[in-house]
Amino acid sequence: MWCLWPAVPALVLSSLLSMATVQTAPCQTCRKLTENFIKGLERTANKNFGGGNTAWEEEKLAKYARSETRLLEIVETACEPSDFECNKLLEQIEDQVETWWFHRQQESPDLFEWLCIEELRLCCPPGRFGPDCAECPSGPGGICGGLGRCEGEGTRFGDGECVCDPGYSGPLCQDCADGYYRVKSANHTQPSCSACYHSCRKCTGPQDYKCLDCKPGWILHDNKCVDVDECGTELARCPSNTYCFNTEGSYECRGCDQACVGCMGSGPARCKKCARGYRLNGAKCLDVDECHERAIACPGLNEACINEEGSFRCECADGFIRRDSICVENTPPTGPEKGLFDDMTDDEVLVLQQMFFGVVICALATLAAKGDMVFTAIFIGGVAAMAGYWLSEKGDRMLDGILKGR
Repeated sequence: MWCLWPAVPALVLSSLLSMATVQTAPCQTCRKLTENFIKGLERTANKNFGGGNTAWEEEKLAKYARSETRLLEIVETACEPSDFECNKLLEQIEDQVETWWFHRQQESPDLFEWLCIEELRLCCPPGRFGPDCAECPSGPGGICGGLGRCEGEGTRFGDGECVCDPGYSGPLCQDCADGYYRVKSANHTQPSCSACYHSCRKCTGPQDYKCLDCKPGWILHDNKCVDVDECGTELARCPSNTYCFNTEGSYECRGCDQACVGCMGSGPARCKKCARGYRLNGAKCLDVDECHERAIACPGLNEACINEEGSFRCECADGFIRRDSICVENTPPTGPEKGLFDDMTDDEVLVLQQMFFGVVICALATLAAKGDMVFTAIFIGGVAAMAGYWLSEKGDRMLDGILKGR
């Protein structure tokens, strides 16, 4: 056991060593793992223990080349940290890797062949496929005639059939596919296949007049493939409110104009019937202006009619807005009522303050002139008080507030 295997508890490792589980891993993962293992071998080829007494370590702890220390260094980099499949497989085959490292290197130096093909049975040798590594079909030129690939080659999967290169067909890819012809070879080599004219299914050359058979949507005439106009026959099948548009070798179903209910082509002049909101005018289905044709298109008060393509809408007239489905006058919101002196300037307020003081002092002076001691005392006290408030900022603000109703 590798007690230093990074981040893998021994208990988890022991539960994952079932060969039945290992067999589900893909061949490509095993191939990648062994390739990285070999790179690790090459990277550590000239290393040693690196301790203070290397000679003693190599003598007592065995040679570094076959040591568990080197094995662990290689294993740590055999899989990328983000490669889940590789790390999973590596966890499962710990015993097999140890067996090869300590006991099978000499007799089986090819790790991929020993581990992935023979031991784990995840892969097959080149040219073979499937659970039993059967032979791929071969012919002149090699596997699949050298003109295709064997499905599942090198793995325990696939059916072994030839997947031919473009232009070739047949069990061994020896025939020319539809749309290709055999090119004559001057040097007695295997003749290749080249493309016919784009409308030909079979041909004797690349020109448009060398067709022997045509692709669907074309018809042969004097060795040329002529496009079939499906729209002029019953071949085309287009849904309602669309029309047939012919293309090379086929056709398209395109939408009718919005003015039409059913059509024979594009535009408002090819309608079978005019859509609601349109009327036949000459040869075209044109928009009906409901705002001018209807006496009262918009029955609501203060509403204006706006014509649209195929319809109309009702909007509130200028100066009105819609509230609860009714157009009402758009009046600006009113603020609090203005005070008596709100529109006066500061200078005008100051003059009123001075007049107010004059009136109060004159009234007190008149009462004091009658010789009444009470009013005389009030007059003197009032003058002193008014003078004090007059000179103070507080009094000024108070009088200003009284005059302005603030």
